[in-house]
Amino acid sequence: MKTKILVSSLAVALLLANARAADSTAAPKENVFETKPLGIQLSIKMVGPYMEAADLQIICLFKHKPSGDTYQGAAKETDKHLGGLLSALRNRGEFVGELGETILFTPAKGSIPARRFLVIGLGDEKDLSLDSLQVVGRIAAREAVRLKSKHVAWAPVIRDEGNSTIEVGLGDRTFAEQFLFAYDTEKRLQAQGLAPQFSVESVVIEAGPSYFDSAVKQVGAGIESASAELAKRDVAPYVSAVK
Repeated sequence: MKTKILVSSLAVALLLANARAADSTAAPKENVFETKPLGIQLSIKMVGPYMEAADLQIICLFKHKPSGDTYQGAAKETDKHLGGLLSALRNRGEFVGELGETILFTPAKGSIPARRFLVIGLGDEKDLSLDSLQVVGRIAAREAVRLKSKHVAWAPVIRDEGNSTIEVGLGDRTFAEQFLFAYDTEKRLQAQGLAPQFSVESVVIEAGPSYFDSAVKQVGAGIESASAELAKRDVAPYVSAVK
């Protein structure tokens, strides 16, 4: 009897262990939008910027504070996975973080799955606005095309730097809209022979559990509004005929 009880207990323990292992390897929650504006598959994914196997991973950082920068949550984990690279660049004054300033690097082998990593400055924290994220969205699209990155991921990490000025979903929407506007211009230049041919295939917007639903709702609305605006754009060639 004792042997049967022991065997049953071991079986139950094995089942629980297998269930926990399955949960730990489950795919992250993701919402993929059915609409593919300009051929781009947009999605909201519950991952951090140190987890996504993107061709180009993008985050934003505020201008460096001599008194010390705030790193929490995903920002802290990302810096940790990168071996302290982000904090080193900022503390040494080699990436200041002015609005629109960028720095690009290749993550060390075995650190994170992204092939390349781009940081875009947000400027002074006190000056943060939706206009700041509009700048970020446009830069992200143009850099993705310039670097020929088919699969792009973006995480604002603004909350993880201790700032709650902008509602996360609204910030994500602003980024997505401006990314599409800038990318549309890139594709029009390509169509007119004014730039090399290249297409971005997917953009993942990374969001934590607390902000996932808002991001899905706001970005979905942003895709609709951006598509409507793009349909109104002037289709005339940028360059007049050369005589």
